[in-house]
Amino acid sequence: MAQLARRAQPLLARKRRGLGPSVPLRWQRALWAYAFLAVPLAFFLSIRIWPAVQAFNLSVHEWNIVGEAQPYVGAANFRELAADPRFARALLNTLQYTVVGVPLQLALGLALAMLLEQVRWLRGLLRAVYFVPYVTPVVAAAWVWQWLYSPNFGAVNGVLDLLGLPPQPFLNSPEQALYAVVAMVVWQNLGFQVVIFLAGLQSIPRVYYEAAGMDGAGPWRLFRHITLPLLNPTIVFSVVIGTLQYLQLFAQVVNLNFLDQGGPLDSTLTVALYIYQVAFQRFRMGQAAAATVVLFAVMMAVALLQLRFLSRRVEY
Repeated sequence: MAQLARRAQPLLARKRRGLGPSVPLRWQRALWAYAFLAVPLAFFLSIRIWPAVQAFNLSVHEWNIVGEAQPYVGAANFRELAADPRFARALLNTLQYTVVGVPLQLALGLALAMLLEQVRWLRGLLRAVYFVPYVTPVVAAAWVWQWLYSPNFGAVNGVLDLLGLPPQPFLNSPEQALYAVVAMVVWQNLGFQVVIFLAGLQSIPRVYYEAAGMDGAGPWRLFRHITLPLLNPTIVFSVVIGTLQYLQLFAQVVNLNFLDQGGPLDSTLTVALYIYQVAFQRFRMGQAAAATVVLFAVMMAVALLQLRFLSRRVEY
């Protein structure tokens, strides 16, 4: 009895102070963790998930910005989308941006990262210089590149003139405009790729290179059998992130040719720009939501396929 009374004294003291039964410390930590996680989770659900759900719902309704009626139309918006040649052109252009831009910026980013890895002096300064375009506002960068591409007084045509080459129309040519936009996007994303590849290169243990060098492996074999396999997680990350960026290309296209957005002759039109024009210039929200759903499905499918077929587990 005396032993039970001693054990009950702390509980009786807490009860007298109005604190109730004690909660184990492990539970208290878990409750606090869930409480802190609930705030960003609520923000993510309200900012990301709920608008996506609304877009799915809107894609099967006829929704006008000035009308109150929102009748259910089933797949009519998707059928109109399939019959619209501008959407097909936007989809084709977006895929072309991705196919040209992603490999180019990955190859240049890896090459620059490997060169910076060999530099012993001013490496931090050079890394910052390459990263500056990534944090430069897109609008400002696009207007500078618009001036560079000017057929009359642009710096690029000035260089071509010094080399004895004829001036090029760049943004005014349906054949050259898309590649001119890709060049600007690659320049802007290059610093991010360099930083990512530098982190990946520095995570590779030096002992592998030393052991392979003692076996007589040259630079190409070191790159092919050590660097590339061990950089696979970094490459997969860069491919997925870069692909998603190109599939959502918008601000660069709009600002590089502000008076003819998506032109000339829809040669630079992207799916994101098509959605904007249909929604806020033609006020056809249902069709714009249907295009958003298609773009979401394409992005999801491409990302899953890349993760499935590019990921490799390498162990030495």
